Amino acid sequence: MQGQQKEAKAFLEAFESTIKETLAKGDKITLIGFGSWDVQDVPARTGRNPRTGEPLKIQAKKKVRFKAGSELTGKVTVKK
Repeated sequence: MQGQQKEAKAFLEAFESTIKETLAKGDKITLIGFGSWDVQDVPARTGRNPRTGEPLKIQAKKKVRFKAGSELTGKVTVKK
């Protein structure tokens, strides 16, 4: 069992590293049926300090988006 846990950990670390590197380049990752990851640009905008109400500038940034695939969505969606 110990060997399997080490292999699984090594696989997950390699998978995580690959996802980070791919998204850092701006590429999209798709696992058919499971979902996809991509990077979106969020433009700069004006926000408000909730305590004082003063306007403040929020800088532009990039964010990672995950969109669940149809198989994953079907497994977790509760049908009534």
